[in-house]
Amino acid sequence: MIEHFDVTGMSCAACSAHVEKSVGAVDGVNSVTVNLLKNSMKVDFDETKTDIDKIIAAVESGGYGANVKGKAKEKKNPANTFLYMPDSSFIEILKRTSYNMEELSTNEYLRGIVLNLPSTPGIYQYLNKEGVIIYVGKAKNLKRRVYSYFSKEHQSAKTRILVSKIADIRYIVVNTEEDALLLENNLIKKYKPRYNVLLKDDKSYPSICVSNEYFPRVFKTRQIIRNGSTYYGPYSHIPSMQAVLDLIKKLYPLRTCHLALTPENIRQGKFNVCLEYHIKNCKGPCIGMQSHDEYMDNIAQVKEILKGNTQAISDALMKEMMSLAEEMKFEEAQKVKEKYELIESYRAKSEVVSSILHNIDVFSIEMDENSAYINYLHITNGCINQAFTFEYKKRLNETKEELLQLGIIEMRERYKSCSREIIVPFELDMELNNVPFTIPQRGDKKHLLELSLLNVKQYKVDRLKQAEKLNPEQRSVRLLKEIQEQLQMDKMPMHIECFDNSNIQGSDAVAACGVFKKARPSKKDYRKYNIKTVVGPDDYASMQEVVRRRYSRILEEQGELPDLILTDGGKGQMEVVRQVIEDELKLQIPIAGLAKNNKHRTSEVLFGFPPMTIGIKQGTPLFHLLENIQDEVHRFAITFHRDKRSKSQIASALDGIKGIGEKRKTALLKEFKSVARIKQATVEELAAVIGEAAAKSVKEAL
Repeated sequence: MIEHFDVTGMSCAACSAHVEKSVGAVDGVNSVTVNLLKNSMKVDFDETKTDIDKIIAAVESGGYGANVKGKAKEKKNPANTFLYMPDSSFIEILKRTSYNMEELSTNEYLRGIVLNLPSTPGIYQYLNKEGVIIYVGKAKNLKRRVYSYFSKEHQSAKTRILVSKIADIRYIVVNTEEDALLLENNLIKKYKPRYNVLLKDDKSYPSICVSNEYFPRVFKTRQIIRNGSTYYGPYSHIPSMQAVLDLIKKLYPLRTCHLALTPENIRQGKFNVCLEYHIKNCKGPCIGMQSHDEYMDNIAQVKEILKGNTQAISDALMKEMMSLAEEMKFEEAQKVKEKYELIESYRAKSEVVSSILHNIDVFSIEMDENSAYINYLHITNGCINQAFTFEYKKRLNETKEELLQLGIIEMRERYKSCSREIIVPFELDMELNNVPFTIPQRGDKKHLLELSLLNVKQYKVDRLKQAEKLNPEQRSVRLLKEIQEQLQMDKMPMHIECFDNSNIQGSDAVAACGVFKKARPSKKDYRKYNIKTVVGPDDYASMQEVVRRRYSRILEEQGELPDLILTDGGKGQMEVVRQVIEDELKLQIPIAGLAKNNKHRTSEVLFGFPPMTIGIKQGTPLFHLLENIQDEVHRFAITFHRDKRSKSQIASALDGIKGIGEKRKTALLKEFKSVARIKQATVEELAAVIGEAAAKSVKEAL
C-alpha cells in the first residue's frame, strides 16, 4: 500500500534524511521518499505488518509531526512536538496549532532542541525572535558545542548578549569536519550574521583569464564566467599581475582582438590583419599565418607560467636554444635566448625559497583587541606564487585558532588552492582531507613561516597607522592601554602627572608639574613652584615639598587626582613621593620612575615597591611616549628656572619699592645713571622725574 503524508518541522536536508531513516526502520515499510520542498512523504508499506499510526509515531519519535495528506491531525500531547522539533521555526509551529505560545517558554523550547542534537559534525545557526540568523558556527560534536553556550556563565559580554537573543536553533549534519568548515564559511558569506566575524577585505580582485576559444585570449578580468575558460588568481597585488601579463606579452605573440576566430571563418577569409600584426605583437592567426598547433603550444606554456611552473619553461627554452646553436641557427637561437633571459629575470624577482618546495600553503596570524590579521602565501616550485593579507573584524572575542581556521578555508576557496601541505604557526584542531598541517622548527619551511609572520606584522602596523591618522585619539588610547598592561594597573591612566626639579647649587630652586590627559599635554593644568622650605641643593626634599603642596591643595579643593604619577628620577625620587602620597596623605596613586643614564637620556622605567625595572623596549612608541612626557616636564621646569635666574641677576635696589615700576625705575636710572646718585638726590630732584609721592617712597626706602 502507498500512502502520502504531510510532514511538519523539516528545515534542511538533515531533517529529511532523519525522517527517512526513522520511517524506513519500521517493520513492514518497503520504501520511503521525503520531499523537503513540499514537506511531504510517500511511504510504500505492507498493511499486514504495519499501519499508518506506526508510521506517524516513527516520524514523531524524531521530533517531527506527520499526518495523512488531506486529513486533520489529532494529537493527544502536542507539547512533545515543540520540545523535540530541532530545526523548525517555533513561531511557525504555533501558527499551525492551537497551542498557546505563552505556555511554552523559549528556554524550554531551546532545551528540548539541545537535548536532541546529534553528536556528529555539522553547523548550527542561531535565530532571533524575528527569525533572522544572528550566528553561524561549526562543531565536531554539535550537541557538546551548542550545549556549552547554555551551560555556563560567559565572561564575554558579547557572548552573553548573543545567548540572550537566541530564540531558535537550526542545524545541518555533515559527514566530515572539512565539510562543516566549508559550509560554515559559505553560510557566513551568504547571511552575514551580526555576531560572526566580518571579513573586511571582501572585495573582488582581478584574475587572469585564458578564454575557451579556438584561438584563446589571455586577459585580466574581475568577472568569473563559467564557460569553460580557465582563471588564475585572484591577484591582490595588481602590479604583480601586470608583471605576469607583460612577461607573457613579450614571450608569446598572442592575439588581443575579440574576433570569432573559428576554422570556418578563417577559411572563408572574413578577417584582415590589424596593427598588432604589423608591429609583430601577433602572428596573424586570423588569416591563417599562424597554425592552431603552434598557437596552442604557446597557450600551454602560458598556463604553466600562470601556475608558477617557470622552471620547466626555462629549462625547455635553454634546451631549445642549445639545439639551435648546434645547428648553426644563431639568429633563431638569439631570439630563444631573449625569451630565456626574460623568464630568468622574472624568476629572479620572485621570492625563491627552495626548488624542492611545491604546492604549499603558508598561514600566519596577528591579533589586536578588535581585529585579526591573516597572511596567506602559496608556494609553487619554490617560489611565492600568491601572497595576500586580510583582516577579520572580531565580534565575540574569538580565539586565534578559530579565526585562523576560518581564514584557511576562506583563502583556499578564494584561490582554488589544492595544496598538499599547509604550514601554520601553531597546532590547530581541524582536519582537511589528505592535507597535513606542519609547524616547522627549522629549514626552508621555517623561513617561509617567518616571512609570512613578517608580512602580517607589517600589515598590522600599517593598518594601525592608517587608523591613527584618521583618528589620532586611537593611538593615544592604544598606548595608554599598553601602559596599563605593563604596569598591571586597575584602570587606564587617562590622567598622568609628572614632576621635575631645577636649580643651580640650590640657588633659584624651582619645580614643575606637567599634566597629561589622554597622553597629550594639558598645558592649562601645568603648575610652577618656587621652593620655599628647602635650603641648598636637596632634590629629594624639594620633590617632597612640591608633591605635598600639589595634592594637599587638590584634596582641599576636591579636584581631580591623577591615575599615575611619574617622577623624573629613579628609586630615591619614587620613595620620597611614596612617603608623601601613601604615608602622609593616605592616597592610593600608582607611582613610576623614569631613570636616566650617564648621558642624561631616559634609559629605563621603574615601578612598584621595591621598584623593579619594567621591560619596555627602547625605541618603541610606548617608550617614546614616556620619554616625551619626561622631556616636556623638564623643558617646563628649566624654562621657569632660567626666567627666575635672569630676574635675580638684573635685580635692583629699586625693585619692590611701592609705586616704582619698570617705567619709573628706567626713568630714574636714565636721569641719575646709578642707584648711588639716586640716594644722594633730594626729594625735589626725584619728584621732577617721577612725581612727589613716588619720590618720597624712594627716599624712605633708600
